[in-house]
Amino acid sequence: MQIIECGSQPSATGPNEYFTGTVRIDAPFAGEVPSRNGGATVTFEPGARTAWHTHPLGQILIVTAGRGWVQRDGGPVEEIRTGDIVWIAPGEKHWHGGTATTAMTHIAIAENLDGSPVDWMEKVTDEQYQGGAALKD
Repeated sequence: MQIIECGSQPSATGPNEYFTGTVRIDAPFAGEVPSRNGGATVTFEPGARTAWHTHPLGQILIVTAGRGWVQRDGGPVEEIRTGDIVWIAPGEKHWHGGTATTAMTHIAIAENLDGSPVDWMEKVTDEQYQGGAALKD
């Protein structure tokens, strides 16, 4: 067993290559081999979001604070709130982040396949992101 004490790891900034806006990544974790589990707590400030991406074995998001948006390719922007759990299927192209006016924090959990839990793609355009405004942000 291993306990990673709260505050024992420095916060990191979400890299501009994969995120738009201010994103903080805290408490990254990974299981030891043979486990493939890993994840982190991620906070998106208002307007911040991921780029489009997929996960080879899927992803679970557990919203721990605030309100955000998530969208799968070809689907509508959907609202997520504190306490919501989102399952993203393997290979499903999607993005997630805060709303235009509210921050959102989630725990993201994904498994590695061939050494990677994620395949990053193009950034979400402002036009695509603003599709969430219809949710009465």
